[in-house]
Amino acid sequence: MSQPQHMATFCDDRLSDNFTQTSSYKANRETLLSSLRDRSSLGTYSNATIGLSPDTVYGMFLCRGDLTKTSCSDCVKTATLEITKNNNCTSRKTALIFYEECMVRYSNVSFFTLVELDGPYVAKYSLATFPTSLFSSFQQTLSNKVEQLIILIASKSSLSASTPYYVKDISRVNELEGSYTLDTVVQCSPDLDPANCGVCLRLVVKGLSGCCTNARFAQFYLSECFLKYDTTGLPTSQSPSGSSSINVMKGEH
Repeated sequence: MSQPQHMATFCDDRLSDNFTQTSSYKANRETLLSSLRDRSSLGTYSNATIGLSPDTVYGMFLCRGDLTKTSCSDCVKTATLEITKNNNCTSRKTALIFYEECMVRYSNVSFFTLVELDGPYVAKYSLATFPTSLFSSFQQTLSNKVEQLIILIASKSSLSASTPYYVKDISRVNELEGSYTLDTVVQCSPDLDPANCGVCLRLVVKGLSGCCTNARFAQFYLSECFLKYDTTGLPTSQSPSGSSSINVMKGEH
């Protein structure tokens, strides 16, 4: 079985909020991460709150909706162990780690139900690009597709759904300049309401336009939602087909 693919680890360096190695916060963090590991075999999402103020720790994990329970659990177990090993996160009260398969985060401030407008994001995208003639139309096509899926994903918001807030769509796009297949996946964290899920996914589309709008393939991760698309059936640019680059940045979406 392949190992989870680490993409980025972020610690909140905007605040100098640290904890000591003998503090109740550290003990609560370890209890929280252990709880998330235990829950990771039950579903694609869980959150937990451990401890009393001022040492309360809030945490969650979210696995990609197409993973098996075993793969989800493997990723969460890896992430909860690795997030505490990062030198920059050792004493930070807030941290977030992204893998291609899952994400794990914890904080001393509750983030449940919220969409962060200036939080970190991770983008992975192909160097192979669309033909110039399709560049503008693809941006609109992807935006329209995400809007369709935002409406559909609201019906899958319940935690009782088999995979909450996860939608996969494959459609054929016909343009005068050529036709191609667009494979799109969107997912939100189930603690969001449908309106904030839509807000989050629109931020993803905006983020894609700033980093990789012409890529034949892209994945874009925010702390509360995720979008992945792939296209097949069109000639590629001169960039090697299948080549990829990972772009990791912090900043406003």
